[in-house]
Amino acid sequence: MNKLLIGSLESINLPELGIKDLQVRVDTGAQTSSIHVDHIERVKKNGKQWVAFDLHPDSYNVDATIRCEAPIHDIRRVKSSNGEVQQRYVIKTVMELGDQQWSILITLTDRSDMTYLMLLGREGMSDRVLVDPSQTYLSSTQS
Repeated sequence: MNKLLIGSLESINLPELGIKDLQVRVDTGAQTSSIHVDHIERVKKNGKQWVAFDLHPDSYNVDATIRCEAPIHDIRRVKSSNGEVQQRYVIKTVMELGDQQWSILITLTDRSDMTYLMLLGREGMSDRVLVDPSQTYLSSTQS
């Protein structure tokens, strides 16, 4: 498989969540990918545990939200960049980047104090990408 060359910022789609052109910060120092959500609520759907949450599809208009639901894949203890340990819901969803798509795990958290609403960590990159930190939007349609 040819690896995608990506920069420190990319634009992705999360089609199962109805999200297009979400700007993400690529972070090889972070193990887990995370996304900013509000109003997280655990719900039961078809006898299984799901999580419902509000997601901000446009980082330039944080007032705009869409309600999403996804099965709970896991609950993990994650150490955030400020050293605080949090319990977070983990969902599994499809990510599209460039001309490729694959499933990734994403933790749901409050990233409202961060510039980018999503962080793409090493697990999400898997063995599919090479990162050039001096560039941006190498595999995205953004410029």
